[in-house]
Amino acid sequence: MSFFPVFLSVVFVVRNQAEHIEKILSEAAVDISSLVSDYEFIIVDNASDDDSVTVLKRLTGENGQPNLQVFALTKEVNADTASWVGLENALGDFVAVIDPLVDDIAFLPDMLDKAVSGADVVFANNSQKPKQSFAYTGAYAIFHGAYKWFNGIHLATEAPQYRILSKRVVNFILQHPQPVITYRHLPASGGFARVNLNYSAIPKASHTKRLSESIDRGMRLLVSTTRAPMRLVTSLSLFGAIANLVYSVYVLAIGLLKTDIAPGWISLSLQQSGMFFLISLVLLVLGEYILHMASLSNEGPLYHIGQEFTSARMTRHEKLNIETVASKSTYMPGSDAERVS
Repeated sequence: MSFFPVFLSVVFVVRNQAEHIEKILSEAAVDISSLVSDYEFIIVDNASDDDSVTVLKRLTGENGQPNLQVFALTKEVNADTASWVGLENALGDFVAVIDPLVDDIAFLPDMLDKAVSGADVVFANNSQKPKQSFAYTGAYAIFHGAYKWFNGIHLATEAPQYRILSKRVVNFILQHPQPVITYRHLPASGGFARVNLNYSAIPKASHTKRLSESIDRGMRLLVSTTRAPMRLVTSLSLFGAIANLVYSVYVLAIGLLKTDIAPGWISLSLQQSGMFFLISLVLLVLGEYILHMASLSNEGPLYHIGQEFTSARMTRHEKLNIETVASKSTYMPGSDAERVS
């Protein structure tokens, strides 16, 4: 197995995994400790309602596992928000985001090799997906098709959740007013050196996703990452205003050129076209105003960390202590050794 002299942060988002979390972290530690010179595991507990937090507290104790950093959220949030909790608290040169039940951690060396070789962003797409309902699958296809049309990126295949980001990319996302939202797409659309890898592995467990929450998340992502939907609304408003203006000219032309016109048709048509013209102009101005305000808006925090605790032992601190002791033992003029000689 390859060895990489880097500090790697690994973000795990878990929920209700009290029975499996210790095994997951133990196996991951065995794989990653021999892969990099130093590492940390950042576990984001997404408001579990089982004993996950109790287990994680035990694992961060004196007799627990080293290099763990735990963030327990007070309410359940979507996967992107939970992942960002770990990302913005990561210290490593590179940050890997892994769903331990879906993503294959054994593929991490291939991803890290690309990252160390110069890629700022490395995506890994698993060809084997957890099974979902027919309604969810249909909505999933519609959303990604629309997003591809508006932004030119297919999020599922070109920017999947399983990823490695360099610290430079994380710092760049932090500069945006809503990093929780931009985190999902910005690594693929921000112009960074990017590598997309594909692998095939059977997911350890299937996530049954709720369609209602996915639709809400998809709409937020669609309208917040591109101006295209609102720009479409303003374009239709402009088209409506021009069409009604042309229709008014047509009505006046008919009134001047024809004599056999039903009584009141001209006045009624002009009235209707004039009103629709004004409504279209109002929608146009309102749409542009919304676009401007959306670009300036900065929502409050989308999550709150209820508890935070860290491993009692951190291997990187132990290494620093060894280096400090070694430096103090270095021979200096005027030392006991010089006086004896």
